[in-house]
Amino acid sequence: MGKKISTEDTHAASATSLIDARIQALADWRGETLAQVRALIHEADPEVVEEWKWNVPVWSNGGILCTGEAYKKAVKLTFARGASLKDPKHLFNSSLEGNTRRAIDIHEGEQLNEAAFQALIREAVKRNRLK
Repeated sequence: MGKKISTEDTHAASATSLIDARIQALADWRGETLAQVRALIHEADPEVVEEWKWNVPVWSNGGILCTGEAYKKAVKLTFARGASLKDPKHLFNSSLEGNTRRAIDIHEGEQLNEAAFQALIREAVKRNRLK
């Protein structure tokens, strides 16, 4: 007998497939950026869960860590509890006026500070565990 697949496993597989499809459909710098960010998230938190909500990729662990949206001129990574996270490298550059969320907009040709981004992901996981 094979391994029994739970509903949660099925949803995760579906979300992963949808995220794969989104990255392939973008087929430009935005898809490359989203794929890079996705890999960094998985490196920073091997227990991360991929979800598909609001028609965008969502990465969670004990709650939403961030979403990944692709716009014409930017890939936006919105951290659900970003306002409560330490951001010593000042990666957050969008949605700064909100009480809860913060976002990182990455434009074509910009390089993300990978170590600082992964530190934000780990900080978001810790914050979710405190709630």
